[in-house]
Amino acid sequence: MPRLAGKQAFLELLKQEGVRVIFGNPGTTELPLMDALVREPAIRYVLALHEGIAVSMADGYALASGGLGVVNVHVAPGLGNAMGMLYDARKSGAPLLVTAGQHDQAFSATEPILWADLPPVAAPFVKWAAEVRRLEDLPRLVRRAAKTALAPPTGPVFLSLPVDVLQAEGDLELGAPTRVAPRVVGDRAAVERAAALLAAAERPLLVAGDAVAQADALAELVELAELLGAPVMTECAASTCSVPFTHPLYAGPLPRLAPALRALLAHHDLLCSVGGDLFLLSLPDAVDPLPPDLTIVHLDVDPWELGKNYPEAVAVLGDPKATLPELAEAVRRRTGAAGPPGAAARRARVAAANADARAALARRAAAEAARVPMSPLALVHALAAAAPEDVVVVDESISSGAGVRSFFRCADARAFWGLRGGGIGWGLGAALGVKLALPERPVMALVGDGSAMYAIQALWTAARERLAVLLVILNNRSYRILKQRVVALKGFAAADDRYVGMDLDEPAIDFVGLAAALGVPGERVDKTAEVAGAVERGLASGGPYLIDARLDPAFR
Repeated sequence: MPRLAGKQAFLELLKQEGVRVIFGNPGTTELPLMDALVREPAIRYVLALHEGIAVSMADGYALASGGLGVVNVHVAPGLGNAMGMLYDARKSGAPLLVTAGQHDQAFSATEPILWADLPPVAAPFVKWAAEVRRLEDLPRLVRRAAKTALAPPTGPVFLSLPVDVLQAEGDLELGAPTRVAPRVVGDRAAVERAAALLAAAERPLLVAGDAVAQADALAELVELAELLGAPVMTECAASTCSVPFTHPLYAGPLPRLAPALRALLAHHDLLCSVGGDLFLLSLPDAVDPLPPDLTIVHLDVDPWELGKNYPEAVAVLGDPKATLPELAEAVRRRTGAAGPPGAAARRARVAAANADARAALARRAAAEAARVPMSPLALVHALAAAAPEDVVVVDESISSGAGVRSFFRCADARAFWGLRGGGIGWGLGAALGVKLALPERPVMALVGDGSAMYAIQALWTAARERLAVLLVILNNRSYRILKQRVVALKGFAAADDRYVGMDLDEPAIDFVGLAAALGVPGERVDKTAEVAGAVERGLASGGPYLIDARLDPAFR
């Protein structure tokens, strides 16, 4: 039983949990941890210049690596600064251990500067939150935190670490990691009922959620889709590559407005969701998105999501990778190896319709390629054409991202990461975390100009860590999404064509100059024909590189 200081024990526990990187922005209450890192070469500390960036880096790293992401922030204001990105991490299911330094407990009763009761602050956005009150409890609580973050459904947890606990010394039994095995197979009777409904459906639709990518179950999902001849769509707020974008049966994401969603679902008699949200919409509407006669079958790792908003004919709690083969085999027992009657013809029709839709979108992008300023669609088309086959896309393009899932050739579970929670300012930091997790793959971030300005300090970390990430700013000089939404209100802004607090053009933001000041080279691109060369130069630079892509600000 070794004698250790709390700060040393904490780092040793993290190493045993597989942690090799800590993201953070330190303050006085984190100084014991920073002191311990001086003599801990096995853990890399990545400095962010804002706590929100530290959390988004840890989010991207945890998602792309599949392991525990660790982020350390500074007491109450630092945790407050982190909350927006912690919300996003909660929605994406990132397995994070978020820690914050806390004042010496002998001092806390006086309510000193920066003090607050930290676990209740974090609690709304994490699976579990606690404060370590004694050195003897440190191993147990760190082990509990890591186990909880990584147990399905994965998500962030929080620990408050008082200075006196980290400074104390004692003989500690560190224990060992515990992992909850994720491959839970759905209830056999429920799987059989789901298979019967799928086999009988004449117009089935599959919805692939992030749980598919998180379980690395793309092949299993594709097997079921091909057996049924069913189109596959991604959930309303998809943030992963949960079905290969290049697959003939992939029909894009579900719409996030109720009228469009209802019109789409009206063409189907059964919806089978594999880990997909039902439904995460952008705006309220008097129209209910669910047609009255649509049968729902739902498989998910999270019991909260099953039947949350709508009654489901079959709700199966299970892991997609473990349960989808059982479901496909149950369908075959009813239909034979070829699948249900009409599946082959359905498969051909769906593939042809999807191919036509992609071709039409590509023709539209080509027709817009000569426009100056650039159209968002033409830019995305050019970026996808210039990107390497194995590129990893980090997407926070917001209103300029039409075509991303049609033109990029993302085909594996780690090839695409998108903003899940909706709190902007995530993309720059997340791209750096993804690159740290996947150093062998090229990483391209697509980030709106408004989003970028929430976290522009991330460029400094990219330069400091020499992270070869191509950062593309989709610059329309406005909060374009807000203009679209306020026009939908059909009020004064729509009538007068005036927008309060939504333009970023007076003065215009010099992203290339900002990047240079933070140590990142870059260039401005005004024409679609210039995109391929800029991408080539950025990828060849061997470090971070920024492209300021000037877009047409029109939004109607």
